[in-house]
Amino acid sequence: MFVVGSFLIDFLFHLTCSKKLSAVVAMDSSKAGPVKELPVGLDEATEEEYAFQSKLLQDFTSISSIDKAWSFKSDSGIGSQAMFLISQPNLLANKKRKFMLSTSISKDSINNLEKEFQIPQSVHGSVYADGWFEGISWNSDESLIAYVAEEPSPSKPSFDYQGYKKGSTKDKECSSWKGQGDWEEEWGECYAGKRQPALFVINLNSGKVQAVKGIAKSLSVGQVVWVPPVDGTDQYLIFVGWSADPRKLGIKYCYNRPCALYAVKVPLYKSEAAEFDIKSMEELTLINLTQSTSSAFFPRFSPDGKFLVFLSAKASVDSGAHSATDSLYRIDWPTDGKLCSSPKIIDVIPIVNCAEDGHFPGLYCSSFLSKPWLSDGCTMILYSYWLSCQVILSVNVSSGEVLRISPSDSDFSWNVLTLEGDNIIAGLFFKCLYLLLQVMSLLSSLQFSILQIPVKDVSDCLAQGETKPFDAIFVSSNIIVAPDPLIVILHGGPHSVSLSSFSKSLAFLSSIGYSLLIVNYRGLLGFGEEALQSLPGKVGSQDVNDVLTAIDHVIEKGLANPSKITVLGGSHGGFLTTHLIGQAPDKFVAAAARNPVCNISSMVGIIDIPDWCYVVAYGSNGKSIFSEAPSAEHLTHFYNKSPISHISKVKAPTLFLLGAQDLRVPVSNGLQYSQALKERGVETKVIVFPNDIHGIERPQSDFESFLNIGVWFKKYCK
Repeated sequence: MFVVGSFLIDFLFHLTCSKKLSAVVAMDSSKAGPVKELPVGLDEATEEEYAFQSKLLQDFTSISSIDKAWSFKSDSGIGSQAMFLISQPNLLANKKRKFMLSTSISKDSINNLEKEFQIPQSVHGSVYADGWFEGISWNSDESLIAYVAEEPSPSKPSFDYQGYKKGSTKDKECSSWKGQGDWEEEWGECYAGKRQPALFVINLNSGKVQAVKGIAKSLSVGQVVWVPPVDGTDQYLIFVGWSADPRKLGIKYCYNRPCALYAVKVPLYKSEAAEFDIKSMEELTLINLTQSTSSAFFPRFSPDGKFLVFLSAKASVDSGAHSATDSLYRIDWPTDGKLCSSPKIIDVIPIVNCAEDGHFPGLYCSSFLSKPWLSDGCTMILYSYWLSCQVILSVNVSSGEVLRISPSDSDFSWNVLTLEGDNIIAGLFFKCLYLLLQVMSLLSSLQFSILQIPVKDVSDCLAQGETKPFDAIFVSSNIIVAPDPLIVILHGGPHSVSLSSFSKSLAFLSSIGYSLLIVNYRGLLGFGEEALQSLPGKVGSQDVNDVLTAIDHVIEKGLANPSKITVLGGSHGGFLTTHLIGQAPDKFVAAAARNPVCNISSMVGIIDIPDWCYVVAYGSNGKSIFSEAPSAEHLTHFYNKSPISHISKVKAPTLFLLGAQDLRVPVSNGLQYSQALKERGVETKVIVFPNDIHGIERPQSDFESFLNIGVWFKKYCK
């Protein structure tokens, strides 16, 4: 029934990949020359390693990847095309180069750009393209587009030589200056400087843009879609709304922010050209369609308009965990087009607490395709995490039947790019085949396996999901004479997951002579809700013990040398990294941490998600006791949960990579911890990227970050 079309599938974990490199650099010491000045932190030996690794890392960095894909038919209806949005880092420009590629699914030509609209800043700011608030939707005759953009800049007080200037405008004047006005809250990490997302409609024939009125100022909007039209009835837009009451907390990666689906009536009329246009949008009334659930997002109508389906992070909102098991809901849309203020919401995919081995573990899906439907009109195609893999699922929204349609006997991860009829276009595509082959030749002797790690010290008081084995992905040479040095890789979150998919950075570390142990400790997505909810309140103990158990597991199997183990993690992975070198100081010869959480007590009042501090430290009770003014008791508890409480025992040389603009884990956290290590005589190295936020994803910063990780580990773990 299903045909899966793969272009070029992920290859670090999907192919058996590349031989480790060794390099011999010949030095001609017979020729004397001027003494050269080395960069700060490098000596001559380190510089040679730096130069060698940087060339290899560039080979990996330049690999292209697919961000999005679309398929469409020609105006004649004959033939189909697929379009791919490709990104490739440009290190010199310090940006990601993006470009479009097309391929014929069957013979046809593609349409060219027909119109371009320049919208003045007085109407609205930048269009949201963030993947969350982002939304763009055509109406039925494609004459109108609804979309989400920043609201226009508010007026601010003006001053001149006489003081406050009445009747000020938004324009700059040489004889006056603008004041700051009231401070406006933002949605935290990744949204600094972004104004409130608002809803707009543009007429593609006239170019006229109107803001959708009647939406409360406290409501941030996103993910807009048109309701399929019904003759003789009003036309509606559906959008997701996030309330700023009582305040805006960080929303990036935080699905625990309450949200709802709203419907708003758009007054349309037929123009002389028999196309839709918009009447005045004053005093429109909102209808909250999902009052009975605390979370609703990514609305999608079935092709025939009979169903409205949407995702819900109700488990996350209700528990306080920043991410948890998703639910899929359905609303049977009224055939007469008359909306009800409290429609019946049907649970299509409920939360799975603990699945039997090999069975569907629950839904873990952070996005939908814009058109996820097969030709039967009631079957959706989506991706979901299934233990340490990403799989493709089909979901019948009428019956609730869920089928895994990517291979069940494979440890590979699959990514759904787009649909073409009943065919699924999946996988990753690489722009430069020559470079792909070059990298593959470097990786030709690697293999990977997903290890199941039994939980130690199981007690009767644990839920069944908490006692099940967790996963670790082990990447190594397939020709093992003696174990290679090991890097333990720890992801952030904590409620995320490391997948069996390609990572350029980890491929680089593998290629310079390391085995990788990528630990999916308990508390992650893809393993059921009981396992996920086992971690809040136990961070710094349960997750630390799981990582140590995984390390002991590979040592006992002869896969790792206990004297050559390093550890690398970012965010919560950095929290674990700094915990591990304090709680198990003799286990690791070196460590590297990217924007690590080191001291919860010092960051709770200045981060964009202070509620996270309470939930990870106190568990489900943390949501109810959360306060913007933590008590002395709370601060003490936060400190005791933090890596800094174990700092006196740390021995491992540690590299810190910090983003100065990080709102999620302020740079002061890593700096305090590194200075405390120096005070105790532990060797440290700190690199601060002045323009980077939490992810350290700007191409030059990401490159320098992993280059220094590779050189640091080579220095202490050869």
